[in-house]
Order: sequence, then C-alpha cells, then structure tokens
Amino acid sequence: MTSVNHVTWASPCSVFHPHHPVTRFRSQNFNPFLHVPISSATFKETKKPLSFTVSAVVTNQNTVTVEESEKITTFNFNAYMLEKADIINKALDASIALKEPVTIQEAMRYSLLAGGKRVRPMLCIAACELVGGRQEMGIPAACAVEMIHTMSLIHDDLPCMDNDDLRRGKPTNHKAFGVDMAVLAGDALLALAFEHVAAATKGVSPDRVVRAIAELAKSVGGEGLVAGQIMDIHSEGLSVSEVKLERLEFIHIHKTAVLLEAAVVLGAITGGGSDEEIERLRKYARCIGLLFQVVDDILDVTKSSQELGKTAGKDLVADKVTYPKLLGIQKSKDFAAKLIEDAHEQLSAFDPDKAAPLYALANYIAYRQN
Repeated sequence: MTSVNHVTWASPCSVFHPHHPVTRFRSQNFNPFLHVPISSATFKETKKPLSFTVSAVVTNQNTVTVEESEKITTFNFNAYMLEKADIINKALDASIALKEPVTIQEAMRYSLLAGGKRVRPMLCIAACELVGGRQEMGIPAACAVEMIHTMSLIHDDLPCMDNDDLRRGKPTNHKAFGVDMAVLAGDALLALAFEHVAAATKGVSPDRVVRAIAELAKSVGGEGLVAGQIMDIHSEGLSVSEVKLERLEFIHIHKTAVLLEAAVVLGAITGGGSDEEIERLRKYARCIGLLFQVVDDILDVTKSSQELGKTAGKDLVADKVTYPKLLGIQKSKDFAAKLIEDAHEQLSAFDPDKAAPLYALANYIAYRQN
C-alpha cells in the first residue's frame, strides 16, 4: 500500500493549546475552522511540522493538502463544509412542510433548522462518497440522523432531564413552545427519521435500505442512545471513585458516539460499501464519536456560555462525572490525541483523495471551539 506523508502544524486556540496565537500561521486571517493539526500525545509546544504516517497539511487559509508519493491533492475543507451544509439545510427544510397541525410542524422546524455544525450528516455523505456512492444516495439517511440528533437535544433539554434553557444560542424548544409540545416535537422527529429513510432514499437496493433502517434503530434504542442516557442519569451524584473509566466510556459510546457512528455507517451502507469497508469506517466513527465527547467535556469547563452557544458548566452543576473530572484536563487531552490517531489509522486503507473529507472532519471535531 502506498505510504502517505502527512505533515501538520500544532494547533492554536483549541482545547489542546488554548493560548497559542493564530499569528503563528502565514495568514493573519487563518480560520480555526480549517485546522488539521495533530500534535504529539504530550502536547508540547511545537515550532516545526511534525511527521506522521497518514494526514493532511493546511497550505493556506482555505485548503488542506494530502500528499501521496509524488501526487499532491489539495482539498478545500472550508468550501466543502459550506457546500454540504447548504445542501443539508435545504434538504432538512424540504423534509418538514408546514401543514395542520401547524404548531407541531413549527416546533419541529424550530429545532431542526436552528443551525448547528451538521457534522453528522456531513459524515454520512462523506462516507457514502468514499465507498463509491453518489451524494444523493446518502442525503435521506444524513437528514434522518440529524432528525434523531435534534430529537435527542430537545429531550435532553427538558426539565425532567438536563433542564437547560439555551441551545445553539436560542431558547430551548420547551422554553419556546412548552414542555408538552417539545416532547411531541421530539417524538415526531424520531418517527419522521425512519419514514424519511424508507420513502426518500433513491438508487439504493431495498436490502441496503432495510439494513440502514435497522442500524439507525439500534443506534437510538435500548442498546444505543437510550442506554447511554439511562446510565448517565444513574451516574449523577456518584463520586469519581464510584464511576470508573469503563462506565464513563460506556455512557459516551452509547450517548454521543453512537449517532456519529450511525451517520458514518449509514453513509457506507447506502453508498454500497463492502462489509470490510463498513466495519473499518465504524471503528473510525467510534473513535471520533468518543473524541467528540472528550472535547465537549473540556470545552464545558474552559469556555463561556456565549462561546459555546449553550449553557457552560452544566455538567459541574449537575455533579456529573466527565473526562476532565475523572482524568484531569491534561490526560483528557492526551486521550483525545490517541483517539484521533486511531481514527486516522482506520482511514489509511482508503484512497486519500476520497478520504480527505473524513480526515478533515475528524480534525474539525478535535479542534472545534463550541
């Protein structure tokens, strides 16, 4: 297999290096949204490029370059994110028409179209295209995962759960529409997700559509999202000595990572991926899913509510065990570095040109600021 030479810069202004100045880069306008940095697991100050087996390099404020032997491919991550976000937002908007009863449709649309990073649907589309599928084959599944993710946020924010007032910089659904309507809006989004995959998926064999629906159902049920939520509730108020790392990982693999995993796996299934490709991408997604939560935990204790667009420090108030609480900030960062290294390793078997969006999305998850 051809070796890919990967050079990347240590990250400024991230959970890994919160005080490093952006001016280290050639452009004063370098956008942190585009970072593709992997520093060492010890997160030491780095003044020159670090070499790894598989990676990409930021060449200016808008591009990522993947080097393979004598071939160099430039991937514009910023343009990719903007293009896919626009496609996904239009597809989500079209998925819920305003009809009677209008109130429930408005409540569904309020949260579904409230913005957000759209990481899950982008992962779904990227995985679909990586294994040879066309974008349109994966869009219904991508929308379905975002519907379920939105449902989980609506229900998480309820007074009986996390009791939060702010989500994506706006009042939470139950604050805008009332608790009863928020519960029903979440329920309706969950049902719509499965309907959308079944009815809107085109150009994909029926057996693959059924397989995708089964994968999605498993991710949200008693073996997935719900299992993680229950374990999280039962862990509230427990001391660090009572909640071991294995329990914390169970919670976040099921509560957070499972939908990122579902997004990638659904993309691979609808795109026509082989069983080997699907399982390799599943492992990649499991790593970045856990990474997402580790970074979330770090941001929760290092950023303000205004910076996050949601209530900061709520895990501390709820007395929840988090990675920083269990491991400390530095070991949490070390763990995040290991997870992204493992995620990149799973992508090494794929064509680097086609895998470039997944490399970049993994790094975006690692170095996001909210």
